[in-house]
Amino acid sequence: MAKDNLPRVVVIGSGWVGLYSLSVVSPRLTSAYTPLLASAACSLFPFSCAEESIRAKGRRCNLIKANAIEIDFCSNQILCEPAFDDHDSNASDQQFRVAYDRLIICPGCQTNDFGIPGVVEHAMFMKHVSDAMALRKKLLDQFERASLPCTTREDACDMLHIAIVGGGPTGVEITAELSDLARRELKDLYPDVAPSMRITIYDVAPHILGAYDQKLYEYATEQMLQRGIEIVTNAVIERVDRTNLYIKGQNPVPYGILLWVAGNRSIPLVDKLDVKKPEHGLIRILTDDSLRVKKASTDVHGHSDVYPDVFALGDAADIEGRSLPTTAEVAVQKAKYIVRRLNRGATATENFAYADKRLVTYIGSHDGIIEGSGLDEASRGQRAWLDWRSGSFTWTRTWRNWVGLICAYVLNALFGRDFMRL
Repeated sequence: MAKDNLPRVVVIGSGWVGLYSLSVVSPRLTSAYTPLLASAACSLFPFSCAEESIRAKGRRCNLIKANAIEIDFCSNQILCEPAFDDHDSNASDQQFRVAYDRLIICPGCQTNDFGIPGVVEHAMFMKHVSDAMALRKKLLDQFERASLPCTTREDACDMLHIAIVGGGPTGVEITAELSDLARRELKDLYPDVAPSMRITIYDVAPHILGAYDQKLYEYATEQMLQRGIEIVTNAVIERVDRTNLYIKGQNPVPYGILLWVAGNRSIPLVDKLDVKKPEHGLIRILTDDSLRVKKASTDVHGHSDVYPDVFALGDAADIEGRSLPTTAEVAVQKAKYIVRRLNRGATATENFAYADKRLVTYIGSHDGIIEGSGLDEASRGQRAWLDWRSGSFTWTRTWRNWVGLICAYVLNALFGRDFMRL
């Protein structure tokens, strides 16, 4: 126990779960609101509105800027390594241990490159605010290059081809935001080359938005095609280089920006943990209905015991027998449950119950879809867009960011988006 007989509650990770906690081991100083990253990248509001500082006035949080390397469940200690960009090559000499009484494991996932050559080196991802900043800068650079007098029309078309790999909600929403930006801002800022910009979604599945009803994903596909967005399905990408996608059965496809949002894979810490994990699919930490981590070993009846004071949630964890998707909504609900459970202490007996939320995706031009039954006015169109856009305010957790969003929307309405400044 820590001083004053207070338990040492340690959290690994600073995503949707870690932000609710008292002590955090994380390589990042902020927690990103991932559903807002695409909007921030397209200058709908400042990048600061898409993240929240872990250290903040009035928040009791002991941040340890480090990566968790290993967890010793027997001694209740975490092996950590400092996480800084200028860290020297002898990082292992500076490793240290953090003791805990209760541990919450929520390090999240990383983008899955599926082992395709060239993806890590040449693709851009969308997990953190730094990724959104990099996308904005890259987009600006490509338009400036395309505008140079020495750039040919053909080269400009290649430079301004944005290839988005992944046809799920994240890929579609980024596509929608970029399409809106092109029609409303870029056409005036770069009138000579903006018409050369094109966006293509590539997906290995037979259609995009596979989590939706058939009528809804067909509606979304039709609307996006009408807006000039290309959609290539059944696309098996074999490799990537600096300027081309190599798709099975097709000629090389030139691109200027490659955005990879094709799925998740586990981080090394989760891979190494000696806990129970699924036999197939994404490697995740399996928990019981109270989110307690299950041990890898089983008894004679095949039942796995749990670590009573170790919990796992977020994208890196799943409830055995009750698999839930890797979404921000699931992570937030689990985090709130853990806060209630820890506050109640030994009296907490209820299991976690997920309250299913409607799945909403923005498809551009003030249009969206809401997962439901059939295709009607309540499941598509501007109402769906308003439902999705209002999420910008419901995801935001502080008054500072909420006011920042309001001000940004007002300024955009009066003067347009401030796209040129990072």
